[in-house]
Amino acid sequence: MSSTELPGTHDAAAAVAPMVSAVRVTEGERLRSVELPGLTLTVRSRPARSAGLAPALFVHGLGGSSQNWSALMPMLADVVDGEAVDLPGFGDSPPPDDGNYSVTGHSRAVIRLLDAGGRGPVHLFGNSLGGAVATRVAAVRPDLVRTLTLVSPALPEIRVQRPAVPTGLLALPGVASLFARLTRDWTAEQRTRGVMALCYGDPARISEEAFRHAVAEMERRLELPYFWDAMARSARGIVDAYTLGGQHGLWRQAERVLAPSLLVYGGRDQLVSYRMARRASAAFRDSRLLTLPDAGHVAMMEYPEAVAQAFRELLDERGGS
Repeated sequence: MSSTELPGTHDAAAAVAPMVSAVRVTEGERLRSVELPGLTLTVRSRPARSAGLAPALFVHGLGGSSQNWSALMPMLADVVDGEAVDLPGFGDSPPPDDGNYSVTGHSRAVIRLLDAGGRGPVHLFGNSLGGAVATRVAAVRPDLVRTLTLVSPALPEIRVQRPAVPTGLLALPGVASLFARLTRDWTAEQRTRGVMALCYGDPARISEEAFRHAVAEMERRLELPYFWDAMARSARGIVDAYTLGGQHGLWRQAERVLAPSLLVYGGRDQLVSYRMARRASAAFRDSRLLTLPDAGHVAMMEYPEAVAQAFRELLDERGGS
């Protein structure tokens, strides 16, 4: 896939300066809204500890938000100028005008954000769906990516793990609305515990404060009229990306990534198989592998220190930038 196959990513959009509004500061983090034609993205950042640091962008997974990187970002604030984006329809970002939640659609949003802000090349991080998005961005726009760090990236598997099957079913027409009706009596606390049991290697590691914060965020999202639609369409986008072959396939694109890559896999991941680490190591031509036997699907939230250290070692190999 060439950059021309992601329309609007490097032409007119690159020349349109983003509009920034609705700035909000929370827990030492700054939120701003970046308006682009047909697209509004919320971006989370922390003050860099010194001027002139290389930029970094963090991309969350399905059902997540930029907050998924709030444990890791401060640990890297002395080596990168980090920002985390809420993908369209997630976190504080509204749905895209064109309703495109495909992996390519999300990739286009990331590319447009980087082009409009002039922040590339960046150290690009992605988890789960965000890992698939980051892989595609690195493959089609190598000029935007310094290094690539993928935490349990959603790359195609022949044998999908059983706990991941409901996510695939969510992609089927009507299933999301059916699930919403069947679970309408579930509390936000019940939903949050279920998500954490699925995503964490050991949910007991979650502090009470973090759990309360997650429940409040779940309550907020459930009130959004587009919550289930964004989930279902993005899940469908992952399934569609898994079925693509040839040069458009994610594994083929992984082979085209030129940036030095750090791959992070958790031994207790119920959504992305631990066994995929070996295949990923072979696919990404300049890769390093960090395996965390006790981690689940969100190692950057469970073991941010280990992920930060591995990234620092990657930086050291590159001479610190």
